[in-house]
Amino acid sequence: MKLFPYGHATHPQWRMAAGLVLAQLRAQMALHGYANAPTLALLYITDHYAPQAQEILAHLSGELPEITDWSGTVGVGIASNNVEYFDEPALAVMLCELPPDQYRVFSGVAPLGLGFEAHTALVHADPAGPELAELIHEMAGRTASGYLFGGLSSSRLGTVQFAVGGNGNIRGQGGASGVFQGGLSGVAFAEGVNLISRVTQGCLPLARAHQVTSAQDNVALTLDGEPALDVMLRELKVSLAQPETALKAVRATLVGLVPAPLAGGAHGDSAAVGRTGNFGKDVLVRHLIGLDPGRRGVAVSDRLQEGMQLAFCQRNVQAARADLMRVCAEIREELEPQEMAVEAATALHASEAEAAPHPARGIAGAIYVSCTGRGGPHFGGASAELQIIRRALGDVPLVGFFAAGEIAHDHLYAYTGVLTVFTRQS
Repeated sequence: MKLFPYGHATHPQWRMAAGLVLAQLRAQMALHGYANAPTLALLYITDHYAPQAQEILAHLSGELPEITDWSGTVGVGIASNNVEYFDEPALAVMLCELPPDQYRVFSGVAPLGLGFEAHTALVHADPAGPELAELIHEMAGRTASGYLFGGLSSSRLGTVQFAVGGNGNIRGQGGASGVFQGGLSGVAFAEGVNLISRVTQGCLPLARAHQVTSAQDNVALTLDGEPALDVMLRELKVSLAQPETALKAVRATLVGLVPAPLAGGAHGDSAAVGRTGNFGKDVLVRHLIGLDPGRRGVAVSDRLQEGMQLAFCQRNVQAARADLMRVCAEIREELEPQEMAVEAATALHASEAEAAPHPARGIAGAIYVSCTGRGGPHFGGASAELQIIRRALGDVPLVGFFAAGEIAHDHLYAYTGVLTVFTRQS
């Protein structure tokens, strides 16, 4: 699999930005090592362009008639390799060269049919949709792996999704324009499309996980048989006798939860806190929303059940950077063989200045979906989040957006990043 051509630009006039992106795409398609016959385009726009979404799609698809399928959405921010665009008019496109029988574009009016065996799926969803968690869970059930990746559209001017299949319309959607509101859309991939995906929660546990031994609705009353508030204050090293200090610490604290049916594997794959001190893959990070001094309980922004695992955690610049570097390292480790040729090893350990795309990395392209609350200062500066990924993976094609909620596995997350890479066919 060759590198996926990609382009990104910002400009007050969308036609100028589109022209800059098209120039980048065409230049790359003429280069050795880049795909020159792509059929699937991923399109992300910032909400400044939301009112012109239909015009943008029509213009780009007209300029790239060889592209038969389009998918994407809008975000208050979008991402590309080494850069993020927040609160400014911008768009990003990546052209994927995949076997036509190995993917299908779907939408709310043209759901994934029975004639295609999906293994994984990229999902874009409307945050205003009813029963969203159930829809995501149902969609995951239609894939062989049960794994989804993607996020919820984010916009101040109305959310839109792009979904075009085949000759300009997805079969079954009639004369639809390819721009949708509501429901789910995206791309389902067959098993032949090799993907590696990881989730970064951007926070680190303060200590070991505890079992919820009693709870009422969203209030944890006891953890391991001990009052939940006492456990939290001990791990934060604060006291209610010093309310200002305690309040500051509590405001920076969140909880990681593992549902009760999974929490039995305290030392397995479903452990809330792994042996490395990081959260496990099934952990959902949720906010603390209050204290209950009378019952010595703590309230969180999710319903609790006895038997759940709960771990207190904190999110800050250091934790966010460390966890993002961890998931990038996991992807690198999975891609790099234990023994490799000298040429490959040299490319993989090149300096940042020499980090041009190289076949030794095995990455054709990447999609990164991050939370609207993670960009910029959360990582210490503008575009710092994307720069971390570039330093870890190299100068690979990448597009994505900043979401109102992130999708991974069959869960809906918050304040997370979901990094997915397309790898070369084995």
